[in-house]
Amino acid sequence: MAITASICGMQPSALSRMFDRGASRYDLLVGLNPGYHAELRRAAGALAGRIGPSGAPKVIDLACGSGASTRALLAALPGQPSVLGLDASAGMLAQAIRKSWPDGVRFAEAVAGALDVADLEPGSWDGVFTAYLFRNVPEAGRDRALAEVYELLAPGGWVVVQDYSVAGDRWATLRWHLVSWLVIIPLGLVADRNPGLYRYLWRSVLDFDDRQRFGDRLEAAGFAEVAHRTASGWQRGILHTFVARKPG
Repeated sequence: MAITASICGMQPSALSRMFDRGASRYDLLVGLNPGYHAELRRAAGALAGRIGPSGAPKVIDLACGSGASTRALLAALPGQPSVLGLDASAGMLAQAIRKSWPDGVRFAEAVAGALDVADLEPGSWDGVFTAYLFRNVPEAGRDRALAEVYELLAPGGWVVVQDYSVAGDRWATLRWHLVSWLVIIPLGLVADRNPGLYRYLWRSVLDFDDRQRFGDRLEAAGFAEVAHRTASGWQRGILHTFVARKPG
């Protein structure tokens, strides 16, 4: 059973509206990306392995989208986990909610960087998982969003961040240009008639923090044991996963 609620109460941004418009075809398009689901599962496994054996781990899926990351978490986490999926796009949440979920999974609309943390049981979560979120957070708000994650986690809790970044890597940047303009943007036009979303995706990856900068943000937010790895295949040097722990 999935439960939805409004946590933030903010008006949807232009970006949220773009995701709303593309929500019905989003699963189809990301499914055409070789390695997309495998890398999600790999990142979810990294979080589950660090949380360790637990009868009922509590995890937030921040920027859960249409639920692909939520599904990956459920497959990786032990026992009967409680997962709260949060997303700023009502359209993406609608896609997630209409799917079948076990008890313990719920969804709510919320905006990273403007969370009402007090309503989210701060200090009680074993893990926070976030895929493809932080490059969509304005640069000035990224540290605030990380501070929210830190506040939500229990002492000893873990965060896993997966996202695209090519800054400082000219070969990854070249590959990203080619894949974007030869594959991603044309597919967005043909399959979704929403090329603006996929042009935004192309640009947002170019503009996002490099790996060192984002790692520094995690440390500045108070996280310890910050680790990083890149993906395999065509996404090597483009897709990155960061893992970090809240001390305690």
